[in-house]
Amino acid sequence: MSTRLSTGGRLINRNKPVEFQFNGKRLKGYEGDTLASALFANDQMMVGRSFKYHRPRGVVASGAEEPNALMNLNSGGRFEPNQRATTQEVYDGLTSTSQNHWPSLEFDIGAINQLFARWLPAGFYYKMFIHPRAFWKHVYEPFIRQSAGLGQVPKEQDADVYEHFYFFCDVMVVGGGVAGLTAAMEAAKSGKKVLVVEQTAAWGGRAVVDGGLIDGESTEAWINQTLAKLADMPNVTLRDRTMASGVYDHGYVLAYERLTDHLADKSGARHRLWRIRAGQIVTATGAIERPLSFAGNDIPGVLLAAAVRDYVVNWGVSVGDRTVVVTNNDDAYRTALALKKAGLSVPAIVDAREGGAGAIGAEAEAAGIRVLKGKGIAKVKGGKRVTGVAICSQAGEGAVLEEIACECVAMSGGWSPVVHLWSHCGGKLVWDDAKVMFRPDVDKGPTGADGKPFVIAAGSANGYLGMAEGLADAAAAGRAAAGVKGEGAPSATDAAEKAVAPVWLMPQGAGPKKRMKAWLDYQNDVKVSDVMLAAQEGYESVEHTKRYTTLGMATDQGKLSNINGLAILSKSLDAPIPAVGTTTFRPPYTPISMGSIGGSARGDLFQPLRRTPMHDWHDGNGVDWEPVGHWRRGYAFVRNGEKVHDAVNREILNVRENVGLLDASTLGKIIVKGPDAGKFLDMLYTNMMSTLPIGKCRYGLMCNENGFLSDDGVVVRLNEDTWLCHTTTGGADRIHGWMEDWLQCEWWDWKVYTANITEQLAQVAVAGPKARKLLESFGGDMDLSKEAFPFMEWREGKLGEFDARIYRISFSGELSYEVAVPASQGAAFWNALLEKGQEFGVMPYGTEAMHIMRAEKGFIMIGDETDGTIIPQDLNLQWALSKKKEDYLGKRAQERSHMADPKRWKLVGVETVDGSVIPDGSHAPAPGTNANGQRNTQGRITSTYYSPTLKKGIAMALVANGPDRMGETIEFQDENGGLIKAKIVDPCFYDKDGEKQNV
Repeated sequence: MSTRLSTGGRLINRNKPVEFQFNGKRLKGYEGDTLASALFANDQMMVGRSFKYHRPRGVVASGAEEPNALMNLNSGGRFEPNQRATTQEVYDGLTSTSQNHWPSLEFDIGAINQLFARWLPAGFYYKMFIHPRAFWKHVYEPFIRQSAGLGQVPKEQDADVYEHFYFFCDVMVVGGGVAGLTAAMEAAKSGKKVLVVEQTAAWGGRAVVDGGLIDGESTEAWINQTLAKLADMPNVTLRDRTMASGVYDHGYVLAYERLTDHLADKSGARHRLWRIRAGQIVTATGAIERPLSFAGNDIPGVLLAAAVRDYVVNWGVSVGDRTVVVTNNDDAYRTALALKKAGLSVPAIVDAREGGAGAIGAEAEAAGIRVLKGKGIAKVKGGKRVTGVAICSQAGEGAVLEEIACECVAMSGGWSPVVHLWSHCGGKLVWDDAKVMFRPDVDKGPTGADGKPFVIAAGSANGYLGMAEGLADAAAAGRAAAGVKGEGAPSATDAAEKAVAPVWLMPQGAGPKKRMKAWLDYQNDVKVSDVMLAAQEGYESVEHTKRYTTLGMATDQGKLSNINGLAILSKSLDAPIPAVGTTTFRPPYTPISMGSIGGSARGDLFQPLRRTPMHDWHDGNGVDWEPVGHWRRGYAFVRNGEKVHDAVNREILNVRENVGLLDASTLGKIIVKGPDAGKFLDMLYTNMMSTLPIGKCRYGLMCNENGFLSDDGVVVRLNEDTWLCHTTTGGADRIHGWMEDWLQCEWWDWKVYTANITEQLAQVAVAGPKARKLLESFGGDMDLSKEAFPFMEWREGKLGEFDARIYRISFSGELSYEVAVPASQGAAFWNALLEKGQEFGVMPYGTEAMHIMRAEKGFIMIGDETDGTIIPQDLNLQWALSKKKEDYLGKRAQERSHMADPKRWKLVGVETVDGSVIPDGSHAPAPGTNANGQRNTQGRITSTYYSPTLKKGIAMALVANGPDRMGETIEFQDENGGLIKAKIVDPCFYDKDGEKQNV
């Protein structure tokens, strides 16, 4: 039976017992235990059922590579499925339940699938679920949906909170083992900013468990000393319980920190997602021990040899009183010796190699351990736990030579470097015949845009499994990452070892019955026979085999199964392993919580409400709010006794007669700066921006690559290499992201910097005949006269006590200035305008008044006159299309025949004959019907309003041959199916010559 040892356990605190639950049973553990080690301590061998056949499954590993022990943890708002028992630390009050069984773990109806295993091989669903076709909807699909997945879906709202954290460093070291610490120390000596992350709660990796000396000290002492030195360095950041989840282009790394998963107190943030930009990345991620494939290698009690060693040394837990070690390499002998040292029985070491081990083999025999050379496991005996093994000759077909009683089988099939992060950004692998592993190809590593490598593998992650060679490699990696030269590394000695033997199946001549019980992928129930069948059925590509068999899919991502599966496939295809290749490793390295991905973006913060500096004033002064993107803008400011449309009309007339204030802070403001900024803007805008003189403004249009209008706004030339681009309120984030997309993906070598400064500035439109007088009343150092400050120019200076940048632009058609001040001064500036403007009849006005006034002037509105299918020519804006530029986004698309078609609808103004308002979106019927029997149309309304200035309904519309039909009367549908007569007119209804805005 498995039990807690009376002594040992370097990671547990025996003075702090904890109580937890498993499947309703109250069990005891110690602080520092993982759920897996605590279950072993309570003799809980079976922890779940397999996905496909519902076979009993136990813990097989001790870390993130664990495929079997997936648990449902806790309940209610903290319920979490599919959590690994090997990485979850126990604490008082932890509750856990096993998965994938019914009605209970001990008695599972699904286990009946084992009786039909012969008829349920890999890919059976592709053949079975297509006939008869009528069965799919009502039989097959419901069955598949019911059977798919592991664990349960949480039903209550997540009670925890999560956060994101941004970090920048020169060197990031992934892995806190001796190789990672060595690399970090070498990099830190240079003065570079270094971040070191370790996914477990303990530093040092396997070295502490395996023992040995570094610089004459025990590995544990050396680790503690090195950690203390790094912690004292101001340029070094150390984080444990933090897993590097994925490596992306340009040195971008996501890391996943578990903050409270090990604590009973859940008051703080549970997980933190680190968003890291690193100049160089060192992956000292270690290596994972491979299992061996033999009949019954999935029975609870069969574990990786290194994991058995971990449970004894780290947690003081015995998996069984008697352990048989089966191996093809020397490392597993360390497990046998560790068990002997702990007072446990090792009846035999079964070594598939005819020559056995190196010096450590003699050490094992001297300790009284029987070594069986050239032997293998014919089968493991037992059902819900191991009871013994049958021994056979590895070179034979499985004839049983003897049986050995035991409770645990410790298997080791060699080691595979953890190359996932190396591979995420395209790092290639090379097959090492001598060590029987894929290792990073250092000549074909991930490189940045400049062609220089930005990921460096170190230590056993680079294929150096010995302590001395691993430390030397790690020291060199640390110096290379920091860009410094040097020599030397911590000293260590590697004992001579015999070469690992390429053993992929035990025995090597195992027949079909044994191959059907030899498991490759524990999580997905993939057997040796499944991969051989895939090869037989023509799946020669490793990627096709993966999908046909599900080998290495799901949360496992091939950590334990990949190499063995590839080897079986290569043998079946009679091809060398390198020729078969590897599957693609994708982030995340291990699953991360959905909560950490979302961070604080949940509830009210899922889409945070943006507020201008003047928001509180609006809220207290009768505002009628309008949602615009993430913002709330004032639609109108309603006074007592008024209706909203009355307020809108009052605001418009006041702007036309006196002066009005519009909170324009929400308009997008994007800085574009750099030597190539002008060239960049010439590509983005349809008109020329590089020639815009400093101190002037220019209206510009943006089209997407398909030629359709995307956004518009005023562009300002601030200095020789800096422009300020105004966008629509809803377009600020979108356009900024679009700019970055082009810069990063297409024009990455252009020297351009962009910054979205929308929320750094408060901006107020001061519009109306008395606008200049109001601003002049502030005093200051700027001449606002018509002669000194012409239309479409800007000035910067003091406006009274305020730091202001003023643009002489107008969207209302009146004399107008848009004044930008720092956001911190926004509310005070707004209040000052209201106070000083009393003598000029000042009033705030909202977005609806703005929309109507712009329509009176015939100015377009993105989102009203555009719908994703409109080009500038449709809106009579061909004057904004440069004839000097060779190219801009959308230019070639607009030259296509259907874009240049003269029959495209064009923008016109529309006035109703009776003065009424046409419903928004109304269509103008045309004679005849189309091929579908629908009535033809000849136009549609894009914007429609009642104009208090003109005292009638006005509209803008897209009409077939519209500009050529001025004065013609056409009909538009009303809301009741009737028709409204309207006359086609010029789209500019008010002050066509612009005299009012130019005063």
